Amino acid sequence: MTILCALFVAMPTFAQGINDKADNIIGEYLTDRGGSKSKVRVTKNANGTYDAQLFWVEKPNDEKGNKRKDTKNPDKNLRNVDIDKVVIVQGLKYNAVDKTWGEAKIYDPSKGIRVNVTAEFVDANKLKLRGTIFGIGTTIYWNRIK
Repeated sequence: MTILCALFVAMPTFAQGINDKADNIIGEYLTDRGGSKSKVRVTKNANGTYDAQLFWVEKPNDEKGNKRKDTKNPDKNLRNVDIDKVVIVQGLKYNAVDKTWGEAKIYDPSKGIRVNVTAEFVDANKLKLRGTIFGIGTTIYWNRIK
C-alpha cells in the first residue's frame, strides 16, 4: 500500500517536472485524430515562441493519387500547401508561472478553423492540447516519438 501511495504522489510530480522547462516541448509527435494519423514537429523560433508543423500524414494523396492540399485554409494564399507541410500552431508561448504553453491558435486543416490552444505534458511522452473557441473545446493528445 505504501508503494502505491508513493507512486501516485510521484506521478504528478514527474509530469510537473517535464512542464518546468519551455524547451521540453521541442520534438516530434504522433497524433491520431479520428483514425487519421499524422506526425508533427515542434520547433523554437528566434523570438522564443514555438511552432508546430505537420511533416507526415498517413494519407497524403487524394482518391485520384494527387498530393492533398490545405484547401480549407481561410488564408487563400496557403491553400496550395501540401497537407504534410501545414503549420498548425504558430507563436506558442511558454508561461513559466502556470508551466503551460499557450497564447496561440491551433489550426485544424480538416475543418479549416483556428482555435485557441493551451498545452501541457501529462507525462514525459504525452502532450495534452486543449483547443477552445467561445468557451467550447476539445482535448487531443500528441505522443512524443523523438
